[in-house]
Amino acid sequence: MIYNKYTQIGALAAFGMMISASASTAQEIETDEIIVKGKYLYSDQVNALKTPVPIIDVPQSLTIVTDDDIRKQGFREIGDIVRYTPGVNQSQGEGHRDSVVFRGVRSTADFYMDGIRDDVQYYRSLYNLEQVEILRGPNALLFGRGGTGGVINRVTKKGVIGETFGSIDVGVDTFGAFDFAADYNVETSDSSALRINVHTDKLNNHRDFYDGDRYGFNPTLRLQLAPATTADISYEYANHERFIDRGIPTQNGEPVKALEKIVFGEDGVNVNTLKAHILRGLLSHEFSDSVKGNLTVHYSDYDKRYTNYYASGYDGTLVTMDGYDDPTTRENIIISANVVSEFETGGAQHTLLAGLEYIDTTNNNFRYNTFWTTTSDDNEVFNVTRPMDFSVNSAGVATRNDFLADLKSRTKSDIEVNSLLIQDQIEVTDNFRVMLGGRFDSFDITVANLKGGTSESRKDEEFSPRAGVIFKPQDNLSIYASYSESFLPRSGEQFKSLSSSSARLDPDVYENMEAGVKWDITPELSFTGAYFESEQVRAVRDSVTGENSEVVGTQVDGIELQIMGQINEQLAISAGYSYLDGKTSKGGEPREIPESTFSVWGTYQVNDQLGLGLGVAYQDSQAISNDKSANRLPSYTRVDLAVSYDVSEDLALQLNIENLTDELYFPHSHSTHQASVGEPLNARFSLRRNF
Repeated sequence: MIYNKYTQIGALAAFGMMISASASTAQEIETDEIIVKGKYLYSDQVNALKTPVPIIDVPQSLTIVTDDDIRKQGFREIGDIVRYTPGVNQSQGEGHRDSVVFRGVRSTADFYMDGIRDDVQYYRSLYNLEQVEILRGPNALLFGRGGTGGVINRVTKKGVIGETFGSIDVGVDTFGAFDFAADYNVETSDSSALRINVHTDKLNNHRDFYDGDRYGFNPTLRLQLAPATTADISYEYANHERFIDRGIPTQNGEPVKALEKIVFGEDGVNVNTLKAHILRGLLSHEFSDSVKGNLTVHYSDYDKRYTNYYASGYDGTLVTMDGYDDPTTRENIIISANVVSEFETGGAQHTLLAGLEYIDTTNNNFRYNTFWTTTSDDNEVFNVTRPMDFSVNSAGVATRNDFLADLKSRTKSDIEVNSLLIQDQIEVTDNFRVMLGGRFDSFDITVANLKGGTSESRKDEEFSPRAGVIFKPQDNLSIYASYSESFLPRSGEQFKSLSSSSARLDPDVYENMEAGVKWDITPELSFTGAYFESEQVRAVRDSVTGENSEVVGTQVDGIELQIMGQINEQLAISAGYSYLDGKTSKGGEPREIPESTFSVWGTYQVNDQLGLGLGVAYQDSQAISNDKSANRLPSYTRVDLAVSYDVSEDLALQLNIENLTDELYFPHSHSTHQASVGEPLNARFSLRRNF
């Protein structure tokens, strides 16, 4: 069959297909199967589910966003994608990291690159991606510990043998931000190809002092070692620096709108830096027509630092400021091997997945508190001014901060993880399928408290099951039910601390039950609906008897609806709705769970050259803190617009207008007095040149 790389025959995103076409002069090549971008979660390239499963046959709620979607909607970061994804919403991440709330579970670590863990705290760039895959519900079977509410997997671009092509993207917006990205693939021999992706961003927005620079360089080499064996070798260098904005205080239960222009930080102090070196090697081999395997070796070295002031209190006139300096280095070695085998027994067709994974992580962290000379403490009270003046306190007394005067903690963590997973997808009949599997993880951590001179260790050995059933009354309709579990060790997501009391406790366990329907209404338009119940079970220790017990933590029930695809030759739509109902162990409302979210993005192709896009994203009000519903972020509606024009087959212009109605909104908050101020009206003009 003929497959043209630059012609998307059908991109199935979330639970449906979206048809789009773009011209290309690339050479047509022969393949055994058309791999449609977005149609398979883990295609023969390398994606998340580790077996090439069509979306309609996955008993789980998920969304796929392709590189074409990213470009058309003007997405610049993970948070932009989350805004248009049902069941998930963005958290502030203290202004220095991606932080996503999956079905009410906040995470800064459930991020993956080509199925390999990428849990360092930073803002991930999108320049080198084929697609982004967002899976909801516990996912320990495929990803190990964590994944308690969901995961985000980024699929990177690989070299393409037998072709030479490239593109350049340039963009600028009305805030003054500038971005450049280039993608170039060259055939280096009959059996090899080199692909290079680079990008640079000059960051800017509506907030005082906000600026930054991001650089990324990612060459990848594909080698056809034998007819049945390929290797992908990739190196990525990332160098990021940006201003940290922790938002504004609240009063009377909501953000103080009069303070929308005040930045409660200081230029030159509120800064986040990252330098990362990431080396990956993937070896894939087809042992036969029905058995294939792959081996991934991943090494990464991260050097990250974030320093910040933030508001910790506000009385309507004066603001209390706190802060810290947090340098972290992390080194990861990850080895992952998987074998997929297809066979038949007793009339049933099996797709058996077996895998092993080894992780060795070393993490070094320092935490310095602010130390004000007037209070000899990490808190001091100031007048509210624009800009803030931190040289004089509210009483008019000169003060200064010395981050090096108060070392709060210094730790070194060593983590070793050994994992075994097995999963069988069984096609019992043409209409009935079963998925059964489980993963065993041995998670061994030692945290040395270098400041206190103590050390704590814990080893968790956990089994995480997964099961699903799928009934297909017809090829384009599936009805499914599934159950899955995951766990989170008491050392947390970032391994920075482990107290003596925590070292005696079992991990938190997350359970998810889900039922849903997936319907390909037409070959180009699909609908999905899912209902789920999730529950966190926490281990606690009785302070009197010292005995272990378990309590039910956060519980979240909800529904997710999504329709995506091509309605006709001119009109495409992507719309999603979620309803979440949660409660904490105390019976109160969990933080950062908007009851309802709704988003829709429509694209209308006026003619062969002109295209129009319109998006609306609504987020309900949400509690800022657990069990304290008095402090809330108000609901908001944001409208986005896009206009694209193809000057020629190789040159395209695009205009994206964000927050068309210029609404003042507060998308998230890290705590009571740190509510982020959403971006006002902004226009971004971009150009793409293919060659």
